[in-house]
Amino acid sequence: MTDSGDVAPSKVAFVLGGGGLRGAAEVGMIKALAEAGIEPDLVVGTSIGSINGAIIASGPMDEMAASLERMWGELTARGVLREGLFSRAANIVRHRTHLHTNDSMRRLLLDWLPYENFEDLTVEFQCSAACVELSSEWWFDSGPLIDAILSSCAVPGLLPPMEVNGMHFIDGGVVNSIPISRALELGATTIYVLHVGNIDTPLRVPRNAWDVAFVAFEISRRHRFHTDLESLPDDVEIHVLPTGLDPRAKFNDPSKLRYNHSSSIRSSIDRAYRETSDYLSLVAS
Repeated sequence: MTDSGDVAPSKVAFVLGGGGLRGAAEVGMIKALAEAGIEPDLVVGTSIGSINGAIIASGPMDEMAASLERMWGELTARGVLREGLFSRAANIVRHRTHLHTNDSMRRLLLDWLPYENFEDLTVEFQCSAACVELSSEWWFDSGPLIDAILSSCAVPGLLPPMEVNGMHFIDGGVVNSIPISRALELGATTIYVLHVGNIDTPLRVPRNAWDVAFVAFEISRRHRFHTDLESLPDDVEIHVLPTGLDPRAKFNDPSKLRYNHSSSIRSSIDRAYRETSDYLSLVAS
């Protein structure tokens, strides 16, 4: 029995959100956290955040931050999600549901993840996906890593649903894009939120079919995020790290459709690194 005077142990969690190649901002945040000597006891991630999260859960923060930065450089060079027009057309004809296969992403993960299973990781790690059969949020926390991560990253229409143990999964961002709630469920007392931006950027009324899809998803994402923040217990400390994005930028901009445009990855990493470093210095002072 626990004495009523005992203080529960602190638990630092990193929460990594989804957002495609804009997840490069999380790399800059991780680099700044590593330099500040801040290490997690728990890592939870969704979509691109599951890739970044699995790598930083694989070893010491400084080493994994450097590894992650190198991986993103290779991701740019390899052109993940950059199959040619013929291949994309063939995928649509053959599979009907997606533009790309996940072969290149699987190869990238095989090259950069030092472990095969959740149980081998240095830090507790979980990643989310949306289960088709159960119509619900699903958390992977054991067994093979790569299939779980590919499930979490299976963006509808771009990548195929993943089948794991007889069930099918799509991108975790559909149900929980910035999984603060999961960190709380797992006992986090201090939470660092690593996200891709646009949390508070003003939206405009949709002007075309693409806008409708983007705005609908973004409203859902932001509603969940702000609801989680408002319901945060008083004894939990939270830090929403800055991305370095221009807060005046319009969210539903045509460039958002270029999900495989990687020329800005380096600048995204550097901006997030500078602003997060400045933020952490202020918090520590």
